[in-house]
Amino acid sequence: MTIISAAVLLFLVLDPFGNLPFFVAALEPVDKSRHFKIIVRELLIALVVLVIFLFSGRHILAILGISEPALTAAGGAILFLIAIKMIFPPQGGHGEPAMDGEPFIVPLAIPYVAGPSAMATVLLLSSREPARWLDWLVALLAAWLASAVIISMSAFLGRHLGRKGMVALERLMGMLLVAIATQMLMTGIAKFLGSG
Repeated sequence: MTIISAAVLLFLVLDPFGNLPFFVAALEPVDKSRHFKIIVRELLIALVVLVIFLFSGRHILAILGISEPALTAAGGAILFLIAIKMIFPPQGGHGEPAMDGEPFIVPLAIPYVAGPSAMATVLLLSSREPARWLDWLVALLAAWLASAVIISMSAFLGRHLGRKGMVALERLMGMLLVAIATQMLMTGIAKFLGSG
């Protein structure tokens, strides 16, 4: 996997277009002058969490005794389920409870940006080729930066794209993620069969 393909994969998993409505809703009761500061803070917290997973992921897998083919196949299955939810969202949305006051860490940084799928993806990248940690860090930073730009423009994009436009973009990203997830699943199975 190249740096560009890893960055694209991480960008799709971070799902900034899908997160836009949640950021808008969570920040609605907060003073508008605080919105940008909160968004930047939450995005930085999410980045720190993902970087920690990037560098500690292979040690976690070693402790748990999880093989690389198993992780690849499991990562593909998880991403496939995430992609299906992006294409066919559950009726009534995510059902997140309404928040009082200013959000801190939960739910914006975790799980919206640094969710289980993003953590699993960086863990997968770092464990498959740990010697390329710098490549994966660059890919993560690129995907995070692109997501940060989109999320920081949440109010502007929400007004100009509208709900239908954002849903269409999220579903398009979901379609691309289905293809990537299927390839990962097939690669994991092929490696397991080849090693047997």
